[in-house]
Amino acid sequence: MGSNLKPLVLHAHGTGPNPYKIAAALESLNLPYEVKLWQFGDAPNGVKGPQFTKINENGRVPALEDPNTGVVSWESGAVMNYLLRLYDQENKLGPRGNSEQDRVDFDKWIFFLVSTLGPMMGQVNWFKHYHAQKNEDAQQRFEEQTYRCYGVLDEQLKMHGGSFILPGSTPSAVDLHFYPWVYQHGFAGLSLDKYHNVKKWIGSVGELKEIKAAYEKVPKGQEM
Repeated sequence: MGSNLKPLVLHAHGTGPNPYKIAAALESLNLPYEVKLWQFGDAPNGVKGPQFTKINENGRVPALEDPNTGVVSWESGAVMNYLLRLYDQENKLGPRGNSEQDRVDFDKWIFFLVSTLGPMMGQVNWFKHYHAQKNEDAQQRFEEQTYRCYGVLDEQLKMHGGSFILPGSTPSAVDLHFYPWVYQHGFAGLSLDKYHNVKKWIGSVGELKEIKAAYEKVPKGQEM
């Protein structure tokens, strides 16, 4: 399918986790794509500048332009859902079964990542690396909440004993959503030592060829 398509355009920057999940999905679905790298701020090559906000008025990455359909998507959850609806006809990355429970299980873990684990880790990184003044109370709160999320994920992996977040022998979009965020635990100054199942999962998912390809290709994108 991908060989007959024009390359999709993934707008990204090299440091944030969300573009990597979309690159991994594009790799998994064998879709041709190119990466354009933007900087922070409102300069002409910045995500808050007028050139990029024509693509995403919220001024955040990832954004995805599909020249095959004319569709522009942003917010990683919406971008992922677009790719699954249009290009994952074999359900390679979607729910692990056809029941309503399978569909709900797929959705609930993705929403848990985008609403809770991801934002909590984002705040840990903000107060650890970027906030102008130290705020130990805020730092402690967000670290505790992130560890709570790690515990929830660890129990899910333990419950079914599989290699991926949802039961099954292959990764789903759920794994692609979670991986770039949990992968940043070292940068956030967090430890996985108490979360043995998460630690095993992050190691095995990190060896997937689509994950490796995403982490190789995104930083080599075209600088804007």
